[in-house]
Amino acid sequence: MIKLTTPLTQEKVKDLKMGDEVSITGTIYTARDAAHERLVKLLEEGKELPIEIKDQIIYYVGPSPAKPGDVIGAAGPTTSYRMDPYAPQLLDIGLKGMIGKGNRSEEVIESIKKNKGVYFVAIGGIAALLSKSIKEAEVVAYDDLGSEAIRKLKVEELPLLVAIDCNGNNLYKMGREKYLNQV
Repeated sequence: MIKLTTPLTQEKVKDLKMGDEVSITGTIYTARDAAHERLVKLLEEGKELPIEIKDQIIYYVGPSPAKPGDVIGAAGPTTSYRMDPYAPQLLDIGLKGMIGKGNRSEEVIESIKKNKGVYFVAIGGIAALLSKSIKEAEVVAYDDLGSEAIRKLKVEELPLLVAIDCNGNNLYKMGREKYLNQV
């Protein structure tokens, strides 16, 4: 298990390989498609973003409401392809990591390679377990989006896999090919 702390710099990303098991500790942000659309619109208008993107990680999650005494509700990953129209613009301005589930488009993979980023996957179906790694959660933008608002999270040892590394090695493609060649 590779232990990473944020910010996620290019120096940290360059040694990560497809299939690596990692844990993240530090600050990450949440955002889903509605928030991504707003962020990219601000970029297109030349306006300042409500969060710092450089060397950050965005977790594609819309957590459920927290139960009394909990920091956050269930916080499992959402399907990443819905963010594909927006991810390249955010990678171009310094986003280094994305967390979600499912494969990414060729355009996003090319942008990951160009910008030396990384795509992590969180296991779907274990949302309650993942939420135990979240120690603090604060809405920092787009409160009107409810569960899809942008949140600043403090996480401790959030367990993930490297699905697409900075060289474009893709677990969804290469892992499948390896499996099919063994059968």
